[in-house]
Amino acid sequence: MSERYERLLDYLAGADDWVTAGELADRLGVTTRSVRSYVTSVKQAAMPLEVIASSTSGYRLNRDAYAEFLSAVRSSSKAPGSPRDRVHAIIRDLGESIDGVDVFDLASAMYVSESTVEADLRKVKMLAEDAGLELARRGSRVRLEGSELGRRRLLSRIFRDQSAQGFLDLDYIQREFGFPALGRFKDDLVERLGATGYFVNEYSINNVLLHVAIAVDRVSKDRSIESADPSPAPGGPPEVERLLEQLVAEHFSVRLGVRELGYLAILLTTRVLTPGHDEPTEDVAAAYLRDDDLAALRSIVALASDEYLVDLRDEDFLVRLGLHVRNLVARGHESAHTRNPMTRSIKSSYPMIYELAVFIASQIQRREGIPINDDEIAYIALHVGSHLERQSRREERITCAIVSPTYYDLHERLRERVEAVFGDDLQVDITITRTDVDWSALSSDIVITTIPVQGARDTVVTVQPFLTDGDVEAIRRAIAAVRRHRRRMQLKDELLQYFDERLFFRDLQAPDEPTMIRRLGSAMVELGIIDDEYVEQAIEREAMSSTAFTDTIAVPHAMTMSASHTALAIVVNETPMQWGGNRVTVIALIAFSAEGRRAFQVVFDQLVEVFSDRDVVQRIIRRGTTFPAFIDELVRVMDE
Repeated sequence: MSERYERLLDYLAGADDWVTAGELADRLGVTTRSVRSYVTSVKQAAMPLEVIASSTSGYRLNRDAYAEFLSAVRSSSKAPGSPRDRVHAIIRDLGESIDGVDVFDLASAMYVSESTVEADLRKVKMLAEDAGLELARRGSRVRLEGSELGRRRLLSRIFRDQSAQGFLDLDYIQREFGFPALGRFKDDLVERLGATGYFVNEYSINNVLLHVAIAVDRVSKDRSIESADPSPAPGGPPEVERLLEQLVAEHFSVRLGVRELGYLAILLTTRVLTPGHDEPTEDVAAAYLRDDDLAALRSIVALASDEYLVDLRDEDFLVRLGLHVRNLVARGHESAHTRNPMTRSIKSSYPMIYELAVFIASQIQRREGIPINDDEIAYIALHVGSHLERQSRREERITCAIVSPTYYDLHERLRERVEAVFGDDLQVDITITRTDVDWSALSSDIVITTIPVQGARDTVVTVQPFLTDGDVEAIRRAIAAVRRHRRRMQLKDELLQYFDERLFFRDLQAPDEPTMIRRLGSAMVELGIIDDEYVEQAIEREAMSSTAFTDTIAVPHAMTMSASHTALAIVVNETPMQWGGNRVTVIALIAFSAEGRRAFQVVFDQLVEVFSDRDVVQRIIRRGTTFPAFIDELVRVMDE
């Protein structure tokens, strides 16, 4: 498949409902006419499967047909079709050949012209150089020159590139290398590592299993990384090396050398494994963490706690985060970051937690002198979010009134069932067992009733005396609606005071993120809200990790709270702007004062939430052509 078709399918795969042609056009940066053309091409390629359903509501993926289509594409023996597929096929051929490959043979095998192969080779050259290799040329023959480790890095790169959603498909790796035992190898490896006292990161393990498959494949073809170098081979924990040696021999009938085992053990211990499972915190810290590293992390976490008004001063949290940071630093010094398939969803669903992780990562980056990318930041966010979730629920329980007329003990059974199912979410204030109810006098957040109510508000849920699955889902929806309304009311109270007509811009364009930040920042500087240093710090923060937390809004800001008062400079654009990996229509530069720390937590999360709804954004774009109209529409949205 062409890359542009893959991007369309990836977006549809992440959508829960129908997606309009306009929305797809915005996301892909093309016209709606192009979108219709892509859809037609996919439908033709997938026949007789109906991969994409079309209606007046837009397009939607038929997931079963899509899975069948992907399986057919991966197992197909046809020549590679897209430019990326051809580049990957050429790299595989170059990796297999000692003497190189002939350009004319490549063109013939892939049914393309020699000029097309030459263009593909230029891309191969760039990828090879990134892996520390060179593409040598003599006449029509080309070959790779460089270390065996470099060849393996290049091979793993092309497999990761073929995993658009982040998770490497284990079945795909098994098929490509002809190793049906790889799944059983993984099961045994995870079980034995857990028994040895390690936590196993399931998000990353398939990436290391790819390296295992490459190593086994290359060693079986006499392409080992062993050398005559007399210096000791670097390695991981001896018990991990012994386990790898045993399981590789058992499942693949291949013996790996000392350097092979050491290399794979290092990958496992720095990307997948965390020691200290079921051990006391103080023992784990003494055995695996240096005192100065733990002290530095304690200082960083204390600073983050003070800046963001959260409590991260917990020894269990510090030690677990310290073990993760130890591996992160090791990867950083090797420029070998691990992928996190949840990065995008973590960033869009928990922007405040992600921002906390960015702050912690920036301090680690400064101390260690290493780059830390979005995937690594998302792993830190998982640690932070897990701790804060254990510490306390973000939202208070919803109050509830139950209306169930007396008939034996049915009202008691209903209350017991509600409390059993929703005990963490609902607090039952009152149970009314009469039929003559003064509905207007009920002040609870939601009402659960077995009596039908004429003209009831949205938070009145009519249920059966014995709760059905449908009743349970209806109550869940009511709880979610109350929480959403609470958050929006809180945002409304906080947010509207930070807007200023002089800082509202309509259809303001810029060629890149720094330019947009400087244009918005200069307007704030003129009003005396921030200084030039704050603007440069916002650009520095943006360079570390994009503040486009969703597909619609970017929220640039500095990590210091040095503004004279909290304010927003906001741009609402008809035409989306490229921002990080997204195309956003709303850009909000936020300036926070030291006194605005608590407001930061409220405004940041909820601003992202309100503007993450594409329908809401489109309404604001259509109707918010002036500042008063923008405020009116924003209030209307938050009142819904």
